[in-house]
Amino acid sequence: MARMQVRRSALHTCCGQELKHHPNLDKCPNTYLWPTFIKICKAKSVQDFKPDPYVVTILNCAMWSFYGMPFISKSNTLVLTINGFGFFIEIIYTSIFFVYSNGSKRKKILLALLAEVVFLVLVVFIVMYFVTNLKERRFIVGVICIIFNILMYFSPLTVMRQVIRSKSVKYMPFLLSLANFANGLIWTTYALLRWDPFVVIPNGLGALSGLAQLILYAVYYRTTKWDDDAPPSSVNNV
Repeated sequence: MARMQVRRSALHTCCGQELKHHPNLDKCPNTYLWPTFIKICKAKSVQDFKPDPYVVTILNCAMWSFYGMPFISKSNTLVLTINGFGFFIEIIYTSIFFVYSNGSKRKKILLALLAEVVFLVLVVFIVMYFVTNLKERRFIVGVICIIFNILMYFSPLTVMRQVIRSKSVKYMPFLLSLANFANGLIWTTYALLRWDPFVVIPNGLGALSGLAQLILYAVYYRTTKWDDDAPPSSVNNV
């Protein structure tokens, strides 16, 4: 009975904000990450959490914000505003992750962010100065957005091997997986109604990715030791 209470308490710590954030699901799934970062701040350590999803999402939001600009694609205010807001939220998340990371993870984060800034500047420069046709701009930026949107959705799967080996989902945030699934599903529906293939393709795959993560979570939830505060395993360095 005591063990069950510990697990329920831990689950509440990870997922207690679930119902509270449901009204914003279709607006900004990034808010689903607050419980994870509250846990990181309390522990003053990122533990076995990985920075991949947050770093990748920064570039993803930046690219989609660029795609939503009127000089790239018309009538895409919703795409611009949501991803613009998400961009700043992800910067906050990544900053928190950076503060509580060790030296090797900090170096990895800095190198990834530097590469993203260089890439984004090059894309904006090339598209704005060498591509004058609006349709061509939309196609080029749209294809790039598809690639990074897929990377964003599948980035939480980098922890999948760790989950399978340890038979624990402690460091695979449930709300992130849930948000990925719901966000992909909602954006796919929206894009089908307007028929925007650049939005349909990555978000359709994202919905499948989120579903796979939720299935993995369900499979290994019972074997997860929520009260285990052992130091990060070597799997994290793989």
